[in-house]
Amino acid sequence: WMNLVHLLLRSARWLPDRPALALGRTPVRSYREMASRVTRLAGGIRHRLNIEPGERVALAMKNCVEFYEVLFACWHAGITAVPMNAKLHPKEFAYILENSGAKACFASPDLAAAIPNAIGVEERLLGEETPPADVRPEDPAWLFYTSGTTGVPKGAVLTHRNMLFQTHAYFADIDKLSAGDTALHPAPLSHGSGLYGLPHFAAGALNVIPESGSFDPAEIFELLDYWPGSSFFAAPTMIVRLLSSPAARAPQKLKTITYGGAPMYVADSLRAIELFGPRLYQLFGQGEAPMTITGLPQVFHELKQKLETCGLARTGVEVKVFDENDRELPPGEVGEVVTRSDCVMAGYWNNPEATARALRGGWLHTGDIGSLDAEGFLTLKDRSKDLIISGGANIYPREVEEVLLR
Repeated sequence: WMNLVHLLLRSARWLPDRPALALGRTPVRSYREMASRVTRLAGGIRHRLNIEPGERVALAMKNCVEFYEVLFACWHAGITAVPMNAKLHPKEFAYILENSGAKACFASPDLAAAIPNAIGVEERLLGEETPPADVRPEDPAWLFYTSGTTGVPKGAVLTHRNMLFQTHAYFADIDKLSAGDTALHPAPLSHGSGLYGLPHFAAGALNVIPESGSFDPAEIFELLDYWPGSSFFAAPTMIVRLLSSPAARAPQKLKTITYGGAPMYVADSLRAIELFGPRLYQLFGQGEAPMTITGLPQVFHELKQKLETCGLARTGVEVKVFDENDRELPPGEVGEVVTRSDCVMAGYWNNPEATARALRGGWLHTGDIGSLDAEGFLTLKDRSKDLIISGGANIYPREVEEVLLR
């Protein structure tokens, strides 16, 4: 039996006075205060909103302190959270709400108008403190809706076991954390940045929400100079914007930048190493195996080696490359990247056909095209649908882009 809320409650027991959440430079919740609010909000969700364990509650929230309070309150009550990207169109919000069967939706003030009957985190919702719900490892914790670039979004069912595995993998592969460390959240909490708050809560560290609630390079450089042991997750485009910002400087208190979600060109990786030092960790993951398929450790950035790859299989993760008949290919051969681990989703919400396709043979078929070298380093070519065929030959757009960048 496990419930992700214990990552927070455990830290609140042994580090009650440490700051858990900050807005910009200002701490706003200690671990004691956050745990109390989460526990009381869980009671309010259960008894004032009449939502039962196993049901769904959606989050349409710009990055804000309340996001993590609602997220942990859902888990405390045994409810599945459905975080939604704050940049979605109202029609996309409506689709996810209907598809997930969410019984309620919490929205930050800027998004309330886009969602009928959305509610905010108000004092009237705080009920009595109640014990956390007992949940099974295979119970859904987070419905992660994919971007829908190849059709309507699908909800990847991430279980408590999936997300605990992802948290342990952070400690094993990326960083050792302590209560004196800090996570900055300039990227959306509904995606990778939100997931990487979990290891920081588990360590009693501080999670910082930028006052802008979004990504502003000048603001990030200021926070990196202010908070000790700072780490953050970024998409490659964010790193490029940091490098080109007039505020760009070598941060004195930076610990780790984890980046992924799209290709990172070698030229940009080298520029990032020049500014930030060997503090970068590249990862390959997707919503169906959150943040945890392969990774390129900091040592390879320091050596400036293997930067064109996305690293090796993460701890406890298997990665292979299959042909169109789901047969394993030898090193150097290009095919579909597949993975299996305790991080792989349980399936797609209410979509057995898509689940059967994606998880056939016991492997998650990522839809990404790549190859493994003899040492086990994975190089991605492109999405399976991003393919140019010229004169009978397959050309991957990334190969053209790399040449253009030179």
